[in-house]
Amino acid sequence: MRRTAVAPAAVALMALTGCSSLQTSATEVGGVRMTDERPVRDGGTLTVALNADPDKLDPTLAQTLVGRTVFSSMCEKLYDIDQHGTVVPQLAAALPTTSADGRTVTVPVRKGLTFSDGTALDARAVVTSLLRHRDLPGSARGTELAPLRTAAATGPYTVKLTLEQPYVPLTGVLADRSGMVMSPTALKKYGKDFTNHPSCVGPFRFAERVGGDRIVLAKDPHYYDADRVHLDRVVFKPIPDGNVRLANLRSGDIQIGDQMSPVDVRSALTEPKLQLFNSPSLGYQGIGLNVGNVKGLGEKPGRIDTPIARDVRVREAFELSLDRALINKVVYQGMYEPACGPVSPQSAIAPGEPASRCPRRDIDKAKRLLREAGVGIPVAMELKVSTTPEQSRLGQVLQAMAKEAGFAVTLRPTEYATLLDETDAGRYDAFTSGWSGRLDPDGNIASFLRTQGAMNAYGLSDPDIDRLVERGRTEAEPAERTRIYAELTRRVRAEHTLIYLYRQKNYVVASTSVAGVRVYGDGLVRVRTAGYTR
Repeated sequence: MRRTAVAPAAVALMALTGCSSLQTSATEVGGVRMTDERPVRDGGTLTVALNADPDKLDPTLAQTLVGRTVFSSMCEKLYDIDQHGTVVPQLAAALPTTSADGRTVTVPVRKGLTFSDGTALDARAVVTSLLRHRDLPGSARGTELAPLRTAAATGPYTVKLTLEQPYVPLTGVLADRSGMVMSPTALKKYGKDFTNHPSCVGPFRFAERVGGDRIVLAKDPHYYDADRVHLDRVVFKPIPDGNVRLANLRSGDIQIGDQMSPVDVRSALTEPKLQLFNSPSLGYQGIGLNVGNVKGLGEKPGRIDTPIARDVRVREAFELSLDRALINKVVYQGMYEPACGPVSPQSAIAPGEPASRCPRRDIDKAKRLLREAGVGIPVAMELKVSTTPEQSRLGQVLQAMAKEAGFAVTLRPTEYATLLDETDAGRYDAFTSGWSGRLDPDGNIASFLRTQGAMNAYGLSDPDIDRLVERGRTEAEPAERTRIYAELTRRVRAEHTLIYLYRQKNYVVASTSVAGVRVYGDGLVRVRTAGYTR
């Protein structure tokens, strides 16, 4: 794969860090790029530090970005994306073909591939995984595959998908966890305990997991491209504190630090033995407010008797108390981008003005809305944040800003996996909510904003939003889809239930002793071709 050109984001980064010119050599500190193609030797163990402990190692049930990074090394998908954000075949032999009415999709499957447990990959294995993703209780993929009526193997290596209606995002969906194919032998043997015995097609196979400490993968001799896999093992270690991740990079105890904060990136750029990768994000970060999640994900929304749940004016007042530009400057060194909608500007069908224009902070209006709502001042609310220093700083800034408008925000630092469990169950007022993003806007929207969506932890239910989600899924004409997502963005913002704050950039810091690392717009660290330099 050729070296990619330096993205425009790199220029901004260099300006912020005070560098006068771009470093393009892979061995020079400050080289901002998405790939590193220097020659590497065979052998060795690579340790990757994650900013949180992944959730379930089951593609059907998993929800976290850190989990997706682990999956990228052991669970390949029907399709993937390349450095340009283009969907390309992976386990599929070619891009899918679609009937004239958009309701029948045919996926050819590659021949001669084997799962890590020795089971052969074929069309029936693909069908088994797709139907499990769609139907398993608690599946986080259910909303993504809801339009799938049937899946059938029409030949040893041909899968026929029949849809309820045309579904434009399908190929993008199959380029993520919904497209991960699991060994049918392992699924039958382990059932829901597959998470402790995952078996897929990938460069590495699952070896062990020690909760809160490490996930170990070993090179898979069954992998179809094993000759290009250089490492013997990959170890993923959760290290939530970015300062500790950076210290471990400096000491050589780890070789890659994922999701590094802007503060740590600035520091890393002064280190001659460290290199930086970055890419723009397809996702968003914000605050989720509980307006109807009383029984947990996938259940019918109910009534919650809190000021923020009862009255949209209180939620709007809370949003108006926040200054996105100042949050970016104070917490993130100005190295992220303010955001106020679910669709990344990187998307070809991103809404333009005015849908993408963020509201300015307005304390006077916020106070007026609280008076009109007739709520007691200060309005008490608890905000759950994860236990990283960066999230702590964010929480403190949000707390101080909201106080000026009449809110008393109590911060509740919560370990990340526990935070997910509690918010999924509806045990919260507000929490810092984020998503790593998908190529098609539907992947940032449907599961979160549709009534009873697979990851709608907010209990949001709005018929207008539901209709717009369905229109966006079935409309193929790009200009019309742009108009639909502009209207959907306005409608979502009017609910003030998921308050979008900023978009991260994907910053990854690695030792210069490592090459073959790839970081694309989906935020994943790909180490299939990684290894130590000669």
